[in-house]
Amino acid sequence: MESYWLYAIILAVIIVAALSFYAGKLLRQLSKQKQAQQQAELERQKGLEAHDHKVFSSVVVITRAMKEEQCDFSEGCWRLSVLLTSLKLSSDLTSQFPTIFKLYDGIKHLSILDGRKKLTKPQRMKEDYQRITLEAQLRNEIIQELDLLQQYTVERMSILKA
Repeated sequence: MESYWLYAIILAVIIVAALSFYAGKLLRQLSKQKQAQQQAELERQKGLEAHDHKVFSSVVVITRAMKEEQCDFSEGCWRLSVLLTSLKLSSDLTSQFPTIFKLYDGIKHLSILDGRKKLTKPQRMKEDYQRITLEAQLRNEIIQELDLLQQYTVERMSILKA
């Protein structure tokens, strides 16, 4: 009978040791998985930062061109609106720069490129008049927003440092 208890105790110790080993193995796997997830998140974050940095670089060029009147406000606001909405780490820019988005919203329905070529001359003139009128109405506000946008962009780029 004593040997029965001895075998039982030995078997119990082996089972406990095996379960402890298996639990340790699972904990190591979990730790590795957490590290891999953290690394993947860091890589994803770096990718988003790189994307936003590239977008902000383009925003700097466009705002400078608009301020120096090398790019008309319609084209500039169109491009800026598309770029700003593509940012991954910034949001609510439509409320920070409402006039830029207002001009874009006012002209986005107008024909461009091949569609514009297909318009008759009176249709083209009508669209040009709509665009020019809206530009003139919003000009001063856009100029102010360009300064704010340039400042915002420089600040964001210094944070991203990509």
